[in-house]
Order: sequence, then C-alpha cells, then structure tokens
Amino acid sequence: MRKLILFLFLSVILSLNLKAQKSVKIWIVRHAEKDISNVADKDPDLSEQGKIRAETLMKELKGKGIDSIFSTPYKRTKFTAFPLADRIGLVINTYDPAKPELLAERIRKYSEGKKILIVGHSNTILPLIKAFGGQASVKEIKDEEYGYIFTLLVKANKTDVEVSKYGDN
Repeated sequence: MRKLILFLFLSVILSLNLKAQKSVKIWIVRHAEKDISNVADKDPDLSEQGKIRAETLMKELKGKGIDSIFSTPYKRTKFTAFPLADRIGLVINTYDPAKPELLAERIRKYSEGKKILIVGHSNTILPLIKAFGGQASVKEIKDEEYGYIFTLLVKANKTDVEVSKYGDN
C-alpha cells in the first residue's frame, strides 16, 4: 500500500512539473530593406527605408521584455536588430541560417521562459518556423516583401504562430 501511495504521489509531482514548463516566446522577422545600389555587394547595408524600419521594429518590441537577440552574420540582419539591442542593452548572437534546426534546438534547450527576437532572410524565416514545429499562414516571402513579424509561442511539443506586419508596407 505504501508503494502505491508513493507511486501516486510521485506521479502527481511529475505531472505538475510537466505542466509548469514555461513557454518560449519568439518574434521572427526578415531583415529590413537592404541597399541595392551596388548589385555586386553580397553583404549590403540597410537602405534609408530599411533604417527607418529597423527603428520601427525597435519601437514595436522595446517593451516586450526581450531576453536574447539572434541574427544571421550579415550586416542587413544585424543592422535590423541593432536599434533594439542598443536600446535594451543586449548583444546580438549570430546563427547559421542554413541550419535552422540547430538554432531551434538551442533555444528550446536553453531558453525556457524567455522572450527572443530572431532576424533572418526571406528564404530562411519559414524553414525556421518549421524547425520550431510551427506553420505560418504565409506560404512564401517574396524578395520585395518586408514587414512580416511572426510571433511564436513554443511550449513542449506545441508551437502557435501568429502573423502580423509592422512598419510601412
């Protein structure tokens, strides 16, 4: 009888612990508009419009309690994240956009209860959302499309995705 009671007690404690797992809230955006004046430049800065969008992103997220910021190693992604990082005093962490599963695994493992911004590219955002187990209603992000902001709520094996826009579109 004691073993049964102990087993039930441990089962209840374990189930409460699983329910107490905290979610991770993630905002994923594409970099802001890039400077296309030099078509040979493979790592361009932001255009003036892109700088305005980066400031708009900062205003959109500055009060959200962001704990970490991740960006690909390109100037346009870093410069998109920089106004927010500078405003809230965070370092921008880089990740390999060709390996979204590694970033998703790292965030799932080490960021329970955190709020994170990830800046990527038109062709890397949707695979990144998929790596977190989510699916966006947007099926493609065209090269000339900017301003989508994907909000993910990741908890255990469930990922909810909301899609909205910020800035002038």
